[in-house]
Amino acid sequence: MKLYTCTGAPSPRRVTLYLQAKGIEIDQIEVDLKAGEHLSADFLAKSPDGTVPLLELEGGDYLWDSMAIRRYLEDRFPEPALMGTTAESRAEVLQWSNWVIGQGLQAVAEAFRNKFSGFKNHALTGTRPTPQIEALAERGLARYPYFLDDLESRLQSVPFVGGQHFSIADIDALVTMEFAAEAIKIAPGEGHSTVLNWQARINDRLETDRRGQG
Repeated sequence: MKLYTCTGAPSPRRVTLYLQAKGIEIDQIEVDLKAGEHLSADFLAKSPDGTVPLLELEGGDYLWDSMAIRRYLEDRFPEPALMGTTAESRAEVLQWSNWVIGQGLQAVAEAFRNKFSGFKNHALTGTRPTPQIEALAERGLARYPYFLDDLESRLQSVPFVGGQHFSIADIDALVTMEFAAEAIKIAPGEGHSTVLNWQARINDRLETDRRGQG
């Protein structure tokens, strides 16, 4: 297998951190988004929207969605489980991961892609021109702090975003917070002590996983 990725981009990082936590080693190929490599005819033949990450399977097929890639790998490499172990826990992890993406990551992307000049006519992924909308940038900036407030409430009742165990929901939330701090300069504040403690725990865990593979 080969993973086409871009260091620093949030969606690829959702997969690379997953690989790190699972202890899975896959050849990785950097795609230069600034140079437009993701919009070349060759790459678009593999990834319809011209997005990374992109997983090339042994048989020559391709998976181009972060959740689909991790679902495939979870079935191939079930231990340690990061997407639940029972019907109930799998559903809970999925719904909270989807919540993180919908309420958190998309809010940051909405603000970032509609605000900064580098995304002029590319406010959405894909090859079709999409104009920036200032009101969407403002909405994204307003939505993200609500996400942090709701995440604080969630983590006051459970140790991990997806419930009782570390999962992809934690990875997605961590990536969202990293992206927000860099792209729109919003980080957890004084009212998010539980989130900050959780963030430190997850970073420590992932660093231990990384060292274990070194």
